[in-house]
Amino acid sequence: MIFLGSKFCAHCGAPVSRVEDGADAVKKPCPRCQVSLEAVTLGTLNMHECTKCEGLWVGVETFNGICADRDKQAAVLGGASPQPVPFDPSVDEIRYLRCPECATLMNRVNFAGRSGVIIDVCRGHGTWFDRDELRHIVEFIRAGGLEEAREREIRRLKEAHQHPTPTGGMAAFPSASNDSSPDPVTWRTGWAVADALAFVGGVIARLILK
Repeated sequence: MIFLGSKFCAHCGAPVSRVEDGADAVKKPCPRCQVSLEAVTLGTLNMHECTKCEGLWVGVETFNGICADRDKQAAVLGGASPQPVPFDPSVDEIRYLRCPECATLMNRVNFAGRSGVIIDVCRGHGTWFDRDELRHIVEFIRAGGLEEAREREIRRLKEAHQHPTPTGGMAAFPSASNDSSPDPVTWRTGWAVADALAFVGGVIARLILK
């Protein structure tokens, strides 16, 4: 961790990988504060940040790269906030945010179905992370959480194929007694379940195909 504005690490002297380019700022509003987001580079990752709430707007391809590439994950951890706030997965008030790109309401998704990190997703444009949420997701991935979620999804698909519904289709969800059933925090009332499944399933599918 380093102080904001530092250009070199105080411990090893290495140049800071985080670069803020005000000239490349785009007129996209922060979903929470409505101030213009500023372009930020972490290593080779391009994203946009709110200077007021320190939230991050990350494009679809950039986030896919973070999920699959340890070097990109290291860039996120290296550019984390100097004083990370303790992570509290509880939600006092559910608030749907608008996508900075298309202004439509984004879906709230529990990343990987079990991380406890609730992110705001626009399938066509990107993902909004409140302060430190992206760092917590990277830590979850590095701890094997995404691999475990992939294995759970594979088991669920196999079980759904082996136990079709009475109408002949595959079961949409495993039974409550199965160990791959969703955790209680996975879905909350009002969430777009189909979009959430498509998002998480897409990330897992890309890892399976690597």
